Amino acid sequence: MSLLARLREDLDAAASHDPAARGSLENLVVYSGLHAIWMHRLTHRMWAKPALRFPARVLSQVTRFATGIEIHPGATIGRRFFIDHGMGVVIGETAEIGNDVMLYHGVTLGGRSLARVKRHPTICDGVTVGAGAKILGPVVIGANSAVGANAVVVKDAPADSIITGIPAKWRHRDTKMTEPAVDPAEYIDPAIYI
Repeated sequence: MSLLARLREDLDAAASHDPAARGSLENLVVYSGLHAIWMHRLTHRMWAKPALRFPARVLSQVTRFATGIEIHPGATIGRRFFIDHGMGVVIGETAEIGNDVMLYHGVTLGGRSLARVKRHPTICDGVTVGAGAKILGPVVIGANSAVGANAVVVKDAPADSIITGIPAKWRHRDTKMTEPAVDPAEYIDPAIYI
């Protein structure tokens, strides 16, 4: 995939995940989550060459300073990854993130061990991780799952799960449930707009 096609794909992912996104030019200029991802792609390529690991780490720290998002150059990240409101996101060295994943601010994909092994989470395709959630250790979050805000996850969860709480517990997502029809007049007092 060409650099320009990847850039367009990232901008489209931002637009599809964020209702506040107003256009590709604005997103290109102001979305710190996109800037962090783009710099990570560069540092990750550098990390693959042992002679460039130190400059990769330096550049990743400069990116952290500029965006408030820390992504270790060793982390593996898939396509159409989006970080909304990015500040405070930390992604560890051995983390693996699939395609179409979305993280909100304050998320940590961290370790629980000092051993030089796989010590960070694996986030499968289509997962959404809520603000402030902490996913710690070499756990696997199955595809199309949602991790609730401020959850602390230390155990695996299967695909199509909703994961909430401290410590987090999972339940299967009800894929047959539909949104009820809501009449806005029932919930909005028209007098406040007069």
